[in-house]
Amino acid sequence: VQLQASGGGLVQAGGSLRLSCAASGRTFSSYAMGWFRRTPGMEREFVARITRTGRNTYYADFVKGRFTISRDNAENVLYLQMNSLKPGDTAVYYCAADDNGLVLRRARANEYEYWGQGTQVTVSS
Repeated sequence: VQLQASGGGLVQAGGSLRLSCAASGRTFSSYAMGWFRRTPGMEREFVARITRTGRNTYYADFVKGRFTISRDNAENVLYLQMNSLKPGDTAVYYCAADDNGLVLRRARANEYEYWGQGTQVTVSS
């Protein structure tokens, strides 16, 4: 599967952005999907995960109540709605696909087989 993330940009603290990840190739609904982020000099950090059907989600503690992951399997798109953004959310955000859809709580980057190119999110104070 090929993944293309978009929707990043510059926003003021307290604002919102919605990231999208368009998938092509193998059937999108075959994969659990996740969002990660990375700041310079740091490892990729788990943000959120959604199961193949979209019925179940899992979030990092620092985004609970602010971010929402969702997917549209008919349109082959993954979303991340980000509200109440903080300067600490500034990072490059990546979408990723995981062949293993049996486990909800998979938060390690090396557990995901396919990656998009990343989209920059910058939150100003």
